[in-house]
Amino acid sequence: MRCSVIWLAVMLLTAGTVRGEVLNLSLKESIVMALEKNNSVRGAGYNADAAAKGVSIAGSAYYPSIFFEETFAASNAPTQTFMMKLDEGRFTESDFQINNLNSPSTHHDFKTAVTARIPIYNPALSPTRSMAIKDAEAAKLTFTSSREETAFQVFRHYLEVQTAAAQLVAVEKGVAEARESMRLATVRNEAGVGLKSDELRARTHLSATEQRQITAHNNLIIAQMRLAMMVGLASGSRIEPAEQAPYLSVAGTRESLITGALATRSDMQLRSTEIEKADAAVGLARSAYLPSVGGFASYQLNSRDTPLGVDNDSWIAGLSLQWTIFDGFKRGHERKRAAAQRAAAVENREGSGKEIAFQVQESLLRREEMGKRLEVARHALLDAEETVRLLTMRFENSMATMLELLDAQTALDQARASLAATEAGYSLAGGRVFHMTGTFLEEMLK
Repeated sequence: MRCSVIWLAVMLLTAGTVRGEVLNLSLKESIVMALEKNNSVRGAGYNADAAAKGVSIAGSAYYPSIFFEETFAASNAPTQTFMMKLDEGRFTESDFQINNLNSPSTHHDFKTAVTARIPIYNPALSPTRSMAIKDAEAAKLTFTSSREETAFQVFRHYLEVQTAAAQLVAVEKGVAEARESMRLATVRNEAGVGLKSDELRARTHLSATEQRQITAHNNLIIAQMRLAMMVGLASGSRIEPAEQAPYLSVAGTRESLITGALATRSDMQLRSTEIEKADAAVGLARSAYLPSVGGFASYQLNSRDTPLGVDNDSWIAGLSLQWTIFDGFKRGHERKRAAAQRAAAVENREGSGKEIAFQVQESLLRREEMGKRLEVARHALLDAEETVRLLTMRFENSMATMLELLDAQTALDQARASLAATEAGYSLAGGRVFHMTGTFLEEMLK
């Protein structure tokens, strides 16, 4: 009775501590909500949008640039005042006097100018834009990978909640059986056919089982909160599974799964994108050896007294060619660096292919292993239940000791917990095969 009161008090305290929204969701609903609300997925989406804008930024270099400029200057430097008066159209004969040329009075000028610069030929523009395009593709692939990874993590946490709930049920059955054992020991002791030590041992076993019940209850709440956090709900919210996660069947041979993974997985595609970006970087390094040609034009107003005033106007237009002849071997080193980075990208892609093939094979072996362990765990539970049933009957007839019965009940509790964990592990192993082949999200959203 005392233990029951303590258990009730702990449950009430826990319920008062954990507050927040409680949702009853299926696995598919949880995944869909995570794809919309998970912070990592949303952040990857914003990064993809930002990288896409980078393509537009790089493309803007093909267009003319137009600038407006308004400046004010004052000076008594001979050359400066000379040019100010010329620009304003205020130059007179007296300005040619030696004293006025050598020691002019202070003069000021307002200059209004509209200037345009037009790229005609710039060999760096095309590879720069190609690199921006590959950055955008890489960010999009990272977003896809984030969605795939988040969906799999939701699946894993969903299974953890399912496992925690099953283990709580198992512990509750163990508590009920421990109470029955204590009742039998108490009855036998009061009837004079049992030992006081058996009653004390049964009470100790019940206390230990109730402690595991408290832990199992909190484990369930924590797992529900972790799942809710992964889905993107507010802090303190919980998700209760509305269904049992399915056992995912895997079709296809090992070779076909590996081939599909190499073609489907976003991280493998990302490696290929890195090589293409490295190709563009090599092109950019080579473009430094070529000249660039640009056009420019400017219309200018000058005024002595007011901004935007017109004492005189002028214009200029022309072409410019720039060709670097020597830069201290910088271009050569940059070209070699770009070539080395491309070689590294090729090696990384080859290594990723090997790793993906290994991961697919490992996931298949682990799934096969978990299937065999599940079969063993189910038989172990049946054997443990039968053992407890037989020993309970033998104890009632003074043919078995309390220690034997409690040992059997402990083994039964462990078998129940092991089966719950193994069932979840088998489901997780099936999901990991799809995750390793890059088709998990597609499979879950069918």
